[in-house]
Amino acid sequence: MLEAFRILEEDKGIKKDDIIDAVKESLRSAYRRRYGQADSAAIDFNEKTGDFHVYTVREVVDEVFDSRLEISLKDALAINTAYELGDKIRFEEAPTEFGRVAAQSAKQTIMEKMRKQTRMITYNTYKEHEQEIMSGTVERFDNKFIYVDLGSIEAQLSKQDQVPGESFSSHDRIEVYVYKVEDNPRGVSVFVSRSHPEMIKRLMEQEIPEVYDGTVEIMSVSREAGDRTKVAVRSHNPNVDAIGTIVGRGGANIKKITSKFHPRRYDAKLDQMVPIEENIDVIEWVPDPAEFIYNALAPAEVDQVIFNENDSKRALVVVPDNKLSLAIGRRGQNVRLAAHLTGYRIDIKSASEFEAMETNPVEDIKDVQEAPVIEEVFDANLVEEILGETAEGAKQENLESTVD
Repeated sequence: MLEAFRILEEDKGIKKDDIIDAVKESLRSAYRRRYGQADSAAIDFNEKTGDFHVYTVREVVDEVFDSRLEISLKDALAINTAYELGDKIRFEEAPTEFGRVAAQSAKQTIMEKMRKQTRMITYNTYKEHEQEIMSGTVERFDNKFIYVDLGSIEAQLSKQDQVPGESFSSHDRIEVYVYKVEDNPRGVSVFVSRSHPEMIKRLMEQEIPEVYDGTVEIMSVSREAGDRTKVAVRSHNPNVDAIGTIVGRGGANIKKITSKFHPRRYDAKLDQMVPIEENIDVIEWVPDPAEFIYNALAPAEVDQVIFNENDSKRALVVVPDNKLSLAIGRRGQNVRLAAHLTGYRIDIKSASEFEAMETNPVEDIKDVQEAPVIEEVFDANLVEEILGETAEGAKQENLESTVD
């Protein structure tokens, strides 16, 4: 018995005291089933032998009404002449009549405790790794998920959490970002991602000592996985260049990060799938929001940033005419990433478009701050919202873009 307890404790993580309590409760429950009550039953466990003993306590009385609870003075004196009325005497019960029921009940109770304990251990283990990167093995696939074995649980990697263009086979070793751990009626669920922006941040913490020790801080990450990422960084040491530290000599640090992902896309010229590399732009974070937006829209040049006095996280950005396409980016990607990176809704206009607008003087426009949402189509009323008055002429313009 003691050896069985030791194995359960070591292999299943169930404390010996919990197992003993489960057996005691099972014996008490079996006794109750057999005799209708268990208040008088006491269960003892012998630590040396590993044996359980069931005792009932009977009170010494003149007249017995319930033999399970009482014993006559005459019978008590036959056991020991020192007994008196009102004394309590313990009698060991032979569990032959209820032992089998107790054993089955104990087994069920212990199994349930094992399930609960295993579930709790699993939940706590992976909850501690939430917002961290873990390594796992691709186990299987279905229409919704890739299931990744993390050791004691299969994590779920959904389609939206996968990097577009990546494919895996069973038994592939991969790294994933644990973004959510849930304990629900069906058990513990671990949700992982390879497309999450925070995965880039965690990889940089792993690969770059200055990020790990806090010398260089990653302030925000905006990512379109498998294609392009923008990372805003700052240095807490005036002698350490934040951007240079992240990039590394010859781009070595960036290559370490991008090598963790393996997207592929079809090349029409070669008529085959070819590997591609996710581009990572590193920009300097600054507390001034206008300058931060300037930096975030790189490589495009910016003439000016005007903040909306009514919408605290909306900004109109004016760029040179010949830089409009670059500022917006392919399918709006550059301005979209910049918006998510800075937390501002960014509305792009060329210098000539801006000059054509009927506006209030720039100095009358008040500075403000905040963001979210992505709009690919420019609203003709946007100028009115941003600059505070109607601009009928702007309604004729089509080459405008709003992103947040």
